[in-house]
Amino acid sequence: MNNTITLKLKSIQEEQLFKTFSEFQTTPPQYAKWQLKPENCVITCYISGKTVFQGKDANVYAATFMEEPTTTQSTTTNHEPEVLTTTPFTSQYPQAGSDEVGTGDYFGPVCVCASYVTKDDVDFLVKLGVRDSKQMSDADMLKIGPLLMERIPHSLLIVPPQKYNQVHESNNLNAIKAKLHNQAYINLAKKIELPSFKVIDQFTPETSYYRYLKNEPQLIRGIHFETKAEDKYLSVAVGSIISRYGFLKTWQEMEQKYNMTLPKGSGDKVDIVAQAFVERYGFERLGEIAKLHFKNTEKIRV
Repeated sequence: MNNTITLKLKSIQEEQLFKTFSEFQTTPPQYAKWQLKPENCVITCYISGKTVFQGKDANVYAATFMEEPTTTQSTTTNHEPEVLTTTPFTSQYPQAGSDEVGTGDYFGPVCVCASYVTKDDVDFLVKLGVRDSKQMSDADMLKIGPLLMERIPHSLLIVPPQKYNQVHESNNLNAIKAKLHNQAYINLAKKIELPSFKVIDQFTPETSYYRYLKNEPQLIRGIHFETKAEDKYLSVAVGSIISRYGFLKTWQEMEQKYNMTLPKGSGDKVDIVAQAFVERYGFERLGEIAKLHFKNTEKIRV
């Protein structure tokens, strides 16, 4: 069954959406700024400001940008940490959750982290402000990341650009992410017994996720998939912050190694710096810092 969802997105949301699925870009129709064709969905962003999601999994891709009902919070007089109640699973502990960063940035690695959170960790995490992670600056991430890594069992995978480019030759972005999430859970299972509740911040339909993993020698099943999971599950929020921490530390090392300031994202500033890198080090070394399948690569003059 085909679904059609039309949303009015802010410019920053349009940019986020495009960055996430940019490798699926195709020729846009008339009056459209761009069009993307990820699996089971066509996403068209029109000059009018409307973004249309069409296809069997339109709801999956649009869910991140759809308004949710405001959660009613009861007033309490005790000092127990407040736990989000937007879904039946939110307060279920212990829980494991995973998230990834870096997939929308031309420069830098892709990082995935799975973490394990128990009820005893909630007060510690809330006081650190983990639930407000989307509001954190990079400086906050660099401060909080080590504290989380010391306390919370986790598995952090960092895929540098060279390795990413090699893997991308035979895998699309969603397949790479699926394999990294699966491996993060495999590694986490070596440290603790995985809980019955495991959640991923959904980036592809569940059936596609497991199809990407059909040839993997070891597969972690029983995973709950949900969009905006970082806002609902502390384990996913922790995974997001640790992933970002790993991303930023690797970023700093790259900047020091090549003596260049690298902009994040995939916009015009990125094109300028990529051109400067090629002029200084040669095109053949661009894959040391960049994900070469991005459209930015096509703009470089050799």
